[in-house]
Amino acid sequence: MKNLVLITILLSSVFTSKAQENKIWNETETEKKERLAWWTNDRFGMFIHWGTYSLAGRHEWVKTRERIPDSIYNQYFEHFNPDLYNPKQWAKMAKEAGMKYAVITTKHHEGFTLFDSQYTDYKITNTPYGKDAIKEFVDAFRSEGLKVGFYYSLIDWHHPEYTIDNIHPQRPNSEDEYKTLNKNRDMAKYRMYLKNQVTEILTNYGKIDILWLDYSWGGKHGKGKDDWNSVDLIKHVRKLQPEIIVNDRLDLKDYWGGGDFVTPEQYKVNEWPTVNGKKVPWETCQTFSGSWGYYRDEMTWKDNKQLLGLLIESVSKGGNLLLNVGPTGRGVIDYRAEKALNNMGEWMAFNSRSIYGCTQAPEEFTTPSNSLLTYNPKTNRLYIHLLDYPLQNFTIKGMKGKIKYAQFLHDASEIKMAPIYGHGMKQDIAEDAVNLILPVTKPPLEIPVIEIILN
Repeated sequence: MKNLVLITILLSSVFTSKAQENKIWNETETEKKERLAWWTNDRFGMFIHWGTYSLAGRHEWVKTRERIPDSIYNQYFEHFNPDLYNPKQWAKMAKEAGMKYAVITTKHHEGFTLFDSQYTDYKITNTPYGKDAIKEFVDAFRSEGLKVGFYYSLIDWHHPEYTIDNIHPQRPNSEDEYKTLNKNRDMAKYRMYLKNQVTEILTNYGKIDILWLDYSWGGKHGKGKDDWNSVDLIKHVRKLQPEIIVNDRLDLKDYWGGGDFVTPEQYKVNEWPTVNGKKVPWETCQTFSGSWGYYRDEMTWKDNKQLLGLLIESVSKGGNLLLNVGPTGRGVIDYRAEKALNNMGEWMAFNSRSIYGCTQAPEEFTTPSNSLLTYNPKTNRLYIHLLDYPLQNFTIKGMKGKIKYAQFLHDASEIKMAPIYGHGMKQDIAEDAVNLILPVTKPPLEIPVIEIILN
């Protein structure tokens, strides 16, 4: 028995030690939920990918896709002059679309910084534009009451000490060449550069609400937590901005506090994402088209129904949507993105109550065909989003005795409950179902919403 107790104590000590080793900070689950409360309430944000690649106008990865050497790629730096940049217009556009926060690329993989860094000459203040675009962005978006977030690329295709990997523009064609190419490169020096710049963006612009650090990947010539010194970096971030919300791309999934939310990119999840069987905060980042940066000739643009469906479905599964715009080299939001944002804004103006503060509906509610459900736990209201408008009779299973009142959300017009109407139709429905009588004519909205006030 003594040996068994001793073994139990030793095992407990090992597991406790391991848990402490993988703990970034001492925040509790409840404290984390409170820190993320504004974000899980707001649900809808703007992503902004902008840099010298906007002049190329053919994707933000153009440097590596086309393996462009610095000597040629530098022309975009020399000519970068977004003379029409007006972040106040961007902020108003985001707000009118119903977005509550925005995340901008302070530095993308190309290595160019939109802020005035003291650690590099490859920055916007050394271009013909000459001003700190990030400062202007922060001031403009804060003035509109929007939360402010920064994206910072862990990857850097310009820095001379950043080791060449399998997505670098200078990647070799054969395995043997990596060692030769990286002979005089020192990632330790780059790690210090990275930390210094993260320090700048988290100390020079006041309170920052979100930080996107992007990204880690596996494989022999990939990069992960050891390359970024991720544990030290995230601890540093938490110290500088204790209330900040950080994404999950530092390769710290096994560390408590290593990331606050997961980030499925460019696809719709089938269900609320889980880690070890537990639902976690999540946000899908999506583009209007197939590119994050400005792409003049890219034509696979999503229509209004697809975009609204992305937003609604994300919320219906407990998540957020971060929808990207790629401004032009002159600093203007792409006209196609502006049109899409306006359309979403028209819908949000009347239906945002089904988005803000909402989440996945309790399992007791069955989702009707061709619909999506969201639910507000504070107001106890259920929202039915009609992706395909039904013909007059709209039957919902399992709702008998649960509905206090039903109305269209956009105009607060009553929707009555009654038996199914129609010649030759059975007048009764399933014992636990409720039938709503809808007008024959679809309301003038892409996706009408029924608001159910529950008992």
